[in-house]
Amino acid sequence: MDVEILSRVQFALTAAFHFLFPPLTIGLGIVLVVLETIWMRTKDRWYHEAGRFWTKVFAINFAMGVASGIVMEFQFGTNWAAYSRYVGDVFGSALAAEGIFAFFLESGFLAILVFGWDRVGPRLHYFSTWMVCLGGSFSAVWIVIANSWMHTPAGFRLVEAGAAGVDGVRAEIVDFWAMVFNPSAMDRLSHVMSASVAIGGFLVVSVCAYYMLKGRFPEFTRRCMPVGLSVALVGTLLGWITGDISARGVAVNQPAKLAAFEGVFETGPKGLYLFGIPDAEAQEIRYGVEIPGLLSLILHFDPDAPVTGLDAFPEEDRPPLLIPFMGFHLMVGLATFMLLAISLAAWFAWRGGLVEKRWLLRVLVPSVAAPMIAAQAGWFAAEVGRQPFVVYPAVVDGVRTPGLRTSDGLSEAVSAQQVASSIVMFGLIYLMLLAVWIFVLDRKIKHGPDDPKDVPVAEKTASFIAAGALASEGSLAEGELRGDERRRT
Repeated sequence: MDVEILSRVQFALTAAFHFLFPPLTIGLGIVLVVLETIWMRTKDRWYHEAGRFWTKVFAINFAMGVASGIVMEFQFGTNWAAYSRYVGDVFGSALAAEGIFAFFLESGFLAILVFGWDRVGPRLHYFSTWMVCLGGSFSAVWIVIANSWMHTPAGFRLVEAGAAGVDGVRAEIVDFWAMVFNPSAMDRLSHVMSASVAIGGFLVVSVCAYYMLKGRFPEFTRRCMPVGLSVALVGTLLGWITGDISARGVAVNQPAKLAAFEGVFETGPKGLYLFGIPDAEAQEIRYGVEIPGLLSLILHFDPDAPVTGLDAFPEEDRPPLLIPFMGFHLMVGLATFMLLAISLAAWFAWRGGLVEKRWLLRVLVPSVAAPMIAAQAGWFAAEVGRQPFVVYPAVVDGVRTPGLRTSDGLSEAVSAQQVASSIVMFGLIYLMLLAVWIFVLDRKIKHGPDDPKDVPVAEKTASFIAAGALASEGSLAEGELRGDERRRT
């Protein structure tokens, strides 16, 4: 393999591993806010213990997300130096905003969230939960904005690189808010956030279903299962809505990518393939099942409206077909399963008979894999569908910019052998990290929540300041008693 393919494989490996954790922490952050809100309103001690349990799970995933994300930053300088020079002005602004508005907010209150249950008052802890949840969401905002700019660039101009001995151009921001609200940013952001909500909800549902099958922690599952079902159902429904909006945006802004998603070879009225295997050489979908006119109807509300095909683009500008087509259809298929499974579970839970549907509980236990795989499949489809460009061509001030081809974004000093060696090294490290993550998460889940003590929650969560004051008063009183005894003696 050449250095371009190896560098793309390396970045895909590291990014895919990292992408396991941020959506999970965002979704769990929302679950924590819901549980703690109910606890603050009801003072039901089981919601308090549920919050503590899911906070431990949240902390594990947060740590893994931070550790796995560092590697990607180094790759920009090692493997993709020309790309980094091209987008440095854009990414510098977005990532600086992420650090200021998101990371400091999230990390600043994380210690209180994780360790402050018995050390700070309930109101301060509740506020910290909100701040960590918002910090995680803000982090996603700026990362998705930066990534979306690569798909639909806006608010920039091309200038000479300017450094001695460096050829080429770089993108320079001229309108920060146009960069932030580039044509695909809000569509992609809403879809990512919806998927994160669904992932967090499905994790709660999966664990609760496991406990219900085992007959463990009935009070815990009686409170957490409705929360998990509600969050998962809302996230799945929003995922369908935002996914439809996002696909329409792709049809307008990146029609070649949509053609790869749907296997559209020739421009014209098109049906929708439920499944199949694309054959680029034969220009057909093998073993496919097609609903005539449905794709035209979905995109243009007219079954006879033409859909732009791959034939509208030069062959050298066409994206690969297999991964975008299969990834997109896998994502949609899993989203269909998620909607059916969670809707059925919510119906039985509302009727009060979910615990008796053991066959459904057995389906729900591994169901957490569905939104996580769907998110990975959608990401692969979107990123490979952008090829052969790492920064897509765009029209700026009426002039079409050429974009940046992936082959032009590589570092000149890196060899294929060096990249291949690093892939093996990172692969082994990530396998070990994955094993540790699964082991620790499995232990936490099998241990389960702690049983609430008989001490009222309000006393358990008293402020450490108040506790210190009580201790001081006790010491003073004891000293006075001892002084009185000495005087009497």
